[in-house]
Formats: sequence, C-alpha cells, structure tokens
Amino acid sequence: MHKRKTLMSWSTGKDAAWACNLLSQDPNIELVGLFCTINAQLQRTAVHAVRIELLQQQAAALGLPLQIVEIPYPCCNDDYNTIMAKFISQARSADIECFAYGDLLLADVRQYRIDQLHNTGIEAIFPLWQMDTRQLAGVMIDGGQLAIVTCVDPRRLPECYIGKVFDHEFIASLPAGIDPCGENGEFHTFVYASPLFSQAIAISCGDINRQGHYTWVDLTLASTKLN
Repeated sequence: MHKRKTLMSWSTGKDAAWACNLLSQDPNIELVGLFCTINAQLQRTAVHAVRIELLQQQAAALGLPLQIVEIPYPCCNDDYNTIMAKFISQARSADIECFAYGDLLLADVRQYRIDQLHNTGIEAIFPLWQMDTRQLAGVMIDGGQLAIVTCVDPRRLPECYIGKVFDHEFIASLPAGIDPCGENGEFHTFVYASPLFSQAIAISCGDINRQGHYTWVDLTLASTKLN
C-alpha cells in the first residue's frame, strides 16, 4: 500500500500534537517530519512565543526531523507568501504529498491553507476538522497528552490561566463562551508529554510578557537558567 509522505504543520500546541497522534495510526499516511514558522528576530514560534530549543525538544521526543521556516518581523503578506512558496516548492521536490494541519473549526483558515497549496502537488489535510471541541479536549487529556497554557488573549480570557495545565479541571473552570480547545484564539498551549513522545519534556515558567494582543509566559527547559 502506498503511504503518502506528509509533513505536519507544527505549532508546539495540543491540536498539532493530537493530529500527529491520529496520523500515526492512519495506514495511508507516512508522517516524515514537522515544519514550523518562527519569528526570525525573536527566535520564537509565532503566537505561542516558544523558544526554539523547546520546539527542538518536541521534535526529538517525536523522533521526527524538524524544518524551521524563518519569517522576518515585521513581515508583509507578499514576503510571507514568497517565503512559504519557496518552502512548499522544496517540500514537493522532496516528494512530500501532504501538509497536515491541526485546524478544528475556522473555515477561513482552512481555505487559506488549501489555497496556499493550490496547484503545488501537495494536498492540505485536516485530521481534526469539525470535531466537537469539548469532546476532543477530553479525548486528548484521557489519551495521555499533557500541555501547559503558554499564552492567552486577555480580551477573552484572564491571564491567571497562563501556566495552567490543560486538564479536566482547566476545562471545567473556563468562563462561559470560551472554546474548550481555544479555537477562537482564547489561549494557546505547549505540549510537554504525548503518547508519541519518547519522554516528557521538563519545563519551567519564567517571566510574563504583555506585548501585543497576547499575554504569554517565557517557557524554558527545567534545567536551563532564565536569561
């Protein structure tokens, strides 16, 4: 049986990690690596603001090669599209057939992914698409995936939720109207343990940052001193 070579769009968060878990069980898919965009100036992942060394630890725990796509900051849409088009072309040259994404419900984001890959020979696939987010949250937690809340949109969720473990208690404590998976951008997570990880990643929470729309915590490896 032919298995389609697939790269996972990696955010460091719970949805991408669980999508990897599902893809690992799909007999039609060969998950061959991860790719992640980072802020070239800050050397951190976009939105989640996770340090590269933590991103690399996740890839190592998964046993998958990691491709980092550096995006300048600030970056206009044309420059971003040019950078991504180059990466997509390189992926196709390496016989990649699919890019997988952890999107759940946002149709405009899904369509953007599809349009970005139009006529490239690479298909966008969405293992979690339209799953019930409350049910999915429970499945991820019960399935042994552990994540910590790295950032929140304080316009939607109080910053006291930063640093909390994504567990059943966390879900039960969310204010009315907040999606259990943060699908509307209310919060983002960092996965430190997964059924696919060879070992858990020990992390520490550092300073709280309040720049831009998101408030986020500076995560480090537990054995690493803060700058």
